[in-house]
Amino acid sequence: MTTLTNQPAAVTRPACPDAKSPFLRAISALAEAPLTHIAEQLRNVLIPYVSNSALVIFTEDCTGRPQKKAGEEGIITRVSIADLEKLRSSLSDDEPWLGEAELADDIRSVMAIRYAPSRALLVITDPDPAAVAVESALDLIEYLWHIAARRIQEKVADAPPSYLMESRAASAERVRVTAELVDMHSTTLETLLAALRSPSLDDASARSTVTDMTAKALVALRTVSDRTTDLVEEPVAQAFVRLQEDLRPLTRFSGIEVQFIEPPLNGRALPGEVAHAARAVVRGLVLAMMEQPEVRRIRAQWDCDGDNLLINIRDDGNGALSADASTMGRLDRRVQALAGTMQMDVMTGWGADVSVTLPLDAPIGPKGDITGWNLAPRELEILQHLAAGHRNRTIATALTISENTVKFHVRNVFKKLGVRSRTEAIAAAHSHGMR
Repeated sequence: MTTLTNQPAAVTRPACPDAKSPFLRAISALAEAPLTHIAEQLRNVLIPYVSNSALVIFTEDCTGRPQKKAGEEGIITRVSIADLEKLRSSLSDDEPWLGEAELADDIRSVMAIRYAPSRALLVITDPDPAAVAVESALDLIEYLWHIAARRIQEKVADAPPSYLMESRAASAERVRVTAELVDMHSTTLETLLAALRSPSLDDASARSTVTDMTAKALVALRTVSDRTTDLVEEPVAQAFVRLQEDLRPLTRFSGIEVQFIEPPLNGRALPGEVAHAARAVVRGLVLAMMEQPEVRRIRAQWDCDGDNLLINIRDDGNGALSADASTMGRLDRRVQALAGTMQMDVMTGWGADVSVTLPLDAPIGPKGDITGWNLAPRELEILQHLAAGHRNRTIATALTISENTVKFHVRNVFKKLGVRSRTEAIAAAHSHGMR
């Protein structure tokens, strides 16, 4: 007798994907990519499915480098945070958006997708119209973008100290440049308003004066980036002259006399961040004092004791300046950011007296062991200059070598430190006590 048993029905299973397929390997590379290369890896995964001219990630997780970019140089070198913020704020949801947007000084065809958990933004320029018209392609882009955005969050959370130091250094530089632009705009607008309100100018004279001021301001604005880069150090007298030039148009129309007591000509040169902060603080204090009633005269003085820049601003008002005012708090925080101090004495009926001390040298941390870097003597000199914030031209002049030679040594320093950028090299040097 034959015994019959129930046999399981045959099950058809989908074939396992080849672990060595280019697509899976690209996803693996995306998941393992360092933060500095994650945009490049994401673009590499997408290119076979959606051709494009550039890919930009805008993320607030990375405060030092909020943009991560790959693609055409003409786009990735010109796209701005303002462009990306404007585009992100125009999106109503986190679904893929297709359209035209102003990006990198031009109106471009773009695809944009937000990532809700971190508010990160993905922008793809000039995407292939045929590809993005396919729903499966859109799903693929969104899926891969979510992987990349999530990985950015995780990598920042687990970032090593060296990355955090680099991020902090880059953030500080961006804040400094932004503050310089804000100060320039504020002074220009205050000056224009003063000229327009001045009872001593008729309409034609006011228009002529404002036109000239605006033209000069535009020229200054276009050159501020180069000026900020070049002036890593400024002679103290030159920095003070720039302060006078910034304030002179405003004081001319205010009816308030501003006396400038100049620093000694042979005073120590000011580091760029100190010079910028000093001018911003003085401008802020002068404007705050001008807003008080019955102020007729303000006295601004700089001095240098070799280790600190000493600033003193006083007025002849009735003592209405308040240390609790938001303007004073903002200025005090700026001073504290450079390890400086600000003291204010207000005397009823006699006015206000504000003293600011800004150290010229950054606090020196404990020295670290740099022998593992195996730097040659010249390379060590180059790194010391980089740590001090000097540009290649300045280094070449100081060491009496060509800029090409400096670039050669800088590349070698990068290799030995295992870094990819100037900012990373500076952060590594600072972490070992080099200033």
